[in-house]
Amino acid sequence: MIDKQRLVVWRNRVQQIKIETYTLWLAYRHPQAPWYAKLVATCVVGYAFSPIDLIPDFIPVLGYVDDLILLPLGIMLALRLIPQPVLEECRLQARDRIAQRKPPNWVAGSIIIAIWLVGLVAVVLFGWRLLDVFL
Repeated sequence: MIDKQRLVVWRNRVQQIKIETYTLWLAYRHPQAPWYAKLVATCVVGYAFSPIDLIPDFIPVLGYVDDLILLPLGIMLALRLIPQPVLEECRLQARDRIAQRKPPNWVAGSIIIAIWLVGLVAVVLFGWRLLDVFL
């Protein structure tokens, strides 16, 4: 059985990752954030909210490596690239908005899904043409 103390620790950690991910999204939109921090933040947030993982979750052990290791490492890297005043401002905004339970940004989600769909169509078309060449 999982004891209640461990469960509380895990919930707190998940909440912290949620805040940090939202902080990165806000930092991406902040005018004082450097371009390279915005680039890394965009990649991390896009990967965090993407429905498709680098390593599928159904693969034993390795399936959760990206969720447990790669995502937190990406978050740490992006947070280090953002200037401290910008980071503090965005973190405060993220905590406030999460506490107010603002609705999700459907535009950002739609863009991420559209990117994956375009990629899927490109792979299918490439595969179709490749199949025509060999048949």
